[in-house]
Amino acid sequence: MSYRAPVAELAFTLRHVAGLEAALAGSGQGDLTLEDAQAVLEEAGRLAGAVLAPLNRVGDRHGTPLADGSITTPPGWREAYRTFVEGGWNGLSAPESHGGQGLPHLLNAACTEMWNGANLAFSLCPLLTAGGIEAVEKHGSEALKAAYLDKLVSGEWTATMNLTEPQAGSDLALLRTRAEANGDGSYRITGAKIYITYGEHDLTDNILHFVLARLKDAPAGTRGISLFLVPKVLPDGSRNDLRCSGIEHKLGIHASPTCSMAFGDGGGATGWLIGEENRGLACMFTMMNSARLGVGLQGVAVAEAATQKALAYAQERRQGRAPGTGEGGASPIIAHADVQRMLLTMKAQTAAARGICYLTAAALDAARGPEGQDAYDRASLLTPVAKAFSTDIANEVTSLGVQVHGGMGFVEETGAAQLMRDARILAIYEGTNGIQALDLVGRKLPLNGGATVRAQIAAMREIAEGVLRDNSPAFGHTAARLRAAVESLDRATSFALRALGSNRPEEALAVATPYLRLFGLAQGGACLAKAALAASAALRAGDTDPAHPARIALARFFAENLATASGGLEQSVIDGGGFVQDAKIALAS
Repeated sequence: MSYRAPVAELAFTLRHVAGLEAALAGSGQGDLTLEDAQAVLEEAGRLAGAVLAPLNRVGDRHGTPLADGSITTPPGWREAYRTFVEGGWNGLSAPESHGGQGLPHLLNAACTEMWNGANLAFSLCPLLTAGGIEAVEKHGSEALKAAYLDKLVSGEWTATMNLTEPQAGSDLALLRTRAEANGDGSYRITGAKIYITYGEHDLTDNILHFVLARLKDAPAGTRGISLFLVPKVLPDGSRNDLRCSGIEHKLGIHASPTCSMAFGDGGGATGWLIGEENRGLACMFTMMNSARLGVGLQGVAVAEAATQKALAYAQERRQGRAPGTGEGGASPIIAHADVQRMLLTMKAQTAAARGICYLTAAALDAARGPEGQDAYDRASLLTPVAKAFSTDIANEVTSLGVQVHGGMGFVEETGAAQLMRDARILAIYEGTNGIQALDLVGRKLPLNGGATVRAQIAAMREIAEGVLRDNSPAFGHTAARLRAAVESLDRATSFALRALGSNRPEEALAVATPYLRLFGLAQGGACLAKAALAASAALRAGDTDPAHPARIALARFFAENLATASGGLEQSVIDGGGFVQDAKIALAS
């Protein structure tokens, strides 16, 4: 089966979990209504299902062949990209002053999920361009904005991020790419980069490369890195001194060109400084933070696609006779209890991750309003959770999807294997999930002396109390299990903050990954419970939508079957850090 955009569920989550009304009210477009937002979602869903989804398998099989320095995208790719940009989708949340629509990040997040669910490899290109738009808008000079921002917003040109080098990996302090001032405001860039997504392609005439490089006599380490905009085609129409020197042959996302880039074979590629000299990492983090939420949404998207595919297969495939189904032939495998467990796990994890990502997008919108810095700090806290938790569950959910298919999942015919292959990169790029965990514990927990994370935990606790007050039998043990998860997170947070404030921060960092998972379970469970509370209220008001009981059942399943891991994760955090340090001897044996 092909991907179907779950517009109704996304719209419900936007409204009742993330607060779409508040995002619309704060967008600066006073006449923007919920009906307008619904229309945007429906059109984005149609684009996903009718245009992008049919090309997913085509792209996986075709790949992106490189010949004479040029890459050919799969059949239908250029036409799909033209449809995408002509519809104005590339600039959905971009500033109106440069041709965008200025819609909330929250609404754009839901559209991004649908496009990536339909075709992850295709959607990587506009995701990176969105980061480029933010970098130029926030840090670019007026001249750079005038020259490049409108083209990026319209999608006439695309953007890339050039961080990684063969010898550096995630350690940007080791970068060797050099920049030298030309004396006319431009710089000569020389060096090599690897793993550059859409570094070369045939979708647009120009590609704007955002390149980290080091100036002569710059301070050592990351303090001496600057960011440059280096276009493939220069303003006078001539080709810049850069090229795609190779293309990676990968486990998944075959239709997304992952390039090695060479700058300065002929003496130096021309680029222009973004922001201040030696302050490039701060500018690049604007792109990276945008991309990290985008990658989290990719995780949700691929998990949703895998869940849809597995559910459809389980309804059609007949094997054995499930207990309680009476006499007759074989039952659909969805009638078997363990298959139901796998499908419910897939659906619940996907919905929980979606809620976390949408909360993050909503915080970014709120940061533009009266809440300001507090909302921005909340977004900063949630971003590593959104990226890592969502992409971890993408790997788990797509693996379960293969399992539901059985042997047919292991072969390529059904498409379940492609989703599992595509999902694997999500926990790696834009900062590995281990790096996200270290960022969460080492940098985000201490924000405002711990007040930001305490406020987030308090909000989770209030949702658990709301379930208790609802008192509907349909919730089962949801309130108790969610409250236990939140209290485990609270105690683990106290431990981590104490360790960070003492002379033993390594004890907190050593258990950052289980801490992030614990945070994701508590926050994800709270998101599902919040949706369930809205569904319960609707049922009491006489709404007979069958999706409402399903939302309550899903929140209960998550609380009673998945959030129960929180207690063990708490113990891993509190007791495990010191032991990890002591047990390093095991690695040397």
